[in-house]
Amino acid sequence: MHFKDMIAVKYADLVYNGQWFTPLREALDAFVRVTQEHVTGTVRLKLYKGNVIVAGRKAPRSLYREDYASFGKMDVYDQTDATGFINLFGLPMKVEALVDMEGGAPNKWRSPDYSTFKRD
Repeated sequence: MHFKDMIAVKYADLVYNGQWFTPLREALDAFVRVTQEHVTGTVRLKLYKGNVIVAGRKAPRSLYREDYASFGKMDVYDQTDATGFINLFGLPMKVEALVDMEGGAPNKWRSPDYSTFKRD
C-alpha cells in the first residue's frame, strides 16, 4: 500500500509533465498490473449529495477473514507473536529512554505529567 501511494504521486507527475510515452510509465503500469493480479470482488457504493460511501464489499480472495481475525487461541495467529512485534517496534523508544537515563537527563517516560490530560 505504501508503494502504491508513492507510485500514484509519481504517475500523476508523469501524466502532468506529458511523459506518458516513457519507459518509466510502462514500468509503473507493470508494477500496478502485478500487484492487482489477485484483486477480485465487488464494492457496493451509495451516492448521496456528491458523496460516495462504501456500503459493502465482498471479495473471495480477501486477506481479511473473520474466522482468522480472532484473538483466541488458533493455528493462524498466536497472541504471543504480538510480544515480539511490540518489543521490536518499541525498541527505539526504549533505547532513547535508556540513553537519557545514562546521561542523567530528565526522562519523559519516568513520570508522565497527567495534569495536562483532558477528559471529554
